[in-house]
Amino acid sequence: MNATALARLLASATLLALGGCLLGPNYVRPTVEVPATYRFAQGEAAEIANTTWWEQFQDPVLDQLIATALLENRDVKIAAARVDEFQAQFVTTRSALFPQVVAGADASRQRASQASGIPIPNGVSPIYNQFDATVSVAWEIDLFGKVRRQTEAARANLLASEEGRRATILTLVSSVSSAYINLRSLDRQLEIAKSTVESRDESVRVFTLRFRGGEVSQMELAQSQSEYEAAKATIPQLEAQIGQQENALSVLIGKNPGAILRGRELSTLGSPQIPNELPSDLLERRPDLLQAEQALVSENALIGAAKALYFPSISLTGLFGTVSTQFSNLFTGPARVWSFAGSVTQPIFTAGNISGQVRQAEARQQEALFAYEKAIQVAFQEVEDALISVQKTREQLAVLANQVEALHTYARLARLRYEGGYTSYIEVLDAERSLFNAQLSYTQTQGAELTSFVNLYKAMGGGWVLAAEKLSVPPAAPPAPGTPSPDTTPTAPVARGAAPAGDPAVALEAR
Repeated sequence: MNATALARLLASATLLALGGCLLGPNYVRPTVEVPATYRFAQGEAAEIANTTWWEQFQDPVLDQLIATALLENRDVKIAAARVDEFQAQFVTTRSALFPQVVAGADASRQRASQASGIPIPNGVSPIYNQFDATVSVAWEIDLFGKVRRQTEAARANLLASEEGRRATILTLVSSVSSAYINLRSLDRQLEIAKSTVESRDESVRVFTLRFRGGEVSQMELAQSQSEYEAAKATIPQLEAQIGQQENALSVLIGKNPGAILRGRELSTLGSPQIPNELPSDLLERRPDLLQAEQALVSENALIGAAKALYFPSISLTGLFGTVSTQFSNLFTGPARVWSFAGSVTQPIFTAGNISGQVRQAEARQQEALFAYEKAIQVAFQEVEDALISVQKTREQLAVLANQVEALHTYARLARLRYEGGYTSYIEVLDAERSLFNAQLSYTQTQGAELTSFVNLYKAMGGGWVLAAEKLSVPPAAPPAPGTPSPDTTPTAPVARGAAPAGDPAVALEAR
């Protein structure tokens, strides 16, 4: 057999493999129950879920923090590396579909034993050389689709890792936004506490002078001092929370713990609109749902790979090369060697090994199916929770604003009544204490309202994740001075790890 005949044999085997059958079920997206509408939907807003929604806060500092986080956050880098891992795994799995060709060359010098009982002809030296150069081919024909199902599963795992990276980006943007809003809320609460402490410090000073003059009792002085110390005690607590929030935000943006730059005040941050969409859109917009579906695709394909173990395994091997004791004759016709072989193995008795693997694959497919269905239910719950939070915190904020205004009036009138001798100082203390607590509650609710918008965008997903993904790709380094411009027209950059249309393996090999 010559090389041409071997090539024809491999070509015939390729056609046979391509025409082979695929065992196991083909994937069909399961039917899931999707609500027709959201219970607390507010359809007055335009569709804006595909835009970079955090810019609606109108705070350049927040925009910069998010941009830095997308470039520097370690979780995003880990997710990108995981995509590279699954790309390589996909190519490794797919390689089994093709013949494995190995070339080799060897040179050796040996001496045969003259006392071994095997006579050496007279005039023949016991020392001789041997040179060989070979090309070998090994191939397991995927007649029953085992490798193709494994490749299908590897492709689904690759796509799942891509969606996992986008889910990481979605969580990161939401976490940075929430952390920054909470930081500005704590800043405002600290301002309120310090202002209250200054006011009560002045009251203590005045009451001390009045006590010395015999105008007020020691009990009233002690009450004033108690409220002053109570307000003062909130300052270290808030400062600790601010420091911890800064440290957490620093880690989110990929930096060591440290101070965080501030932008707009909490009360001046813009209020995002509520995105409007259909519940069924979640199935196509949320990366975690797409990731869960790809996990289901993978497990579904592995059922076929397990079932293929019941059927024969067909392998072809071939070798073509030359062997000679003299290098000058290595590539001459008489030195040529070749061989080819085919083998078929069929499981006869495995004591339940194969059937056990099939049952495992079917059970894992069911687990993935239930996990996918649960992920959908949790997604709808998160959207509903976020919509409820947006609506109810907005209502709560309006009530608290009225309460703060009423308590301002109450505190002013209580002090006037006390100064006029119509009431005790306890009423003044009660009014000021209530006002302080209401101001803190109002500020906390301001932050909660803005955070509820963040949670809503996170729950709904959307095209903004792709926009954020582009920001996570480091910009290309500028060309060195004097470097000639390429003749070709530059193309748009492709996000790291993003699989283009078609086979994901093509994207990896292009890289």
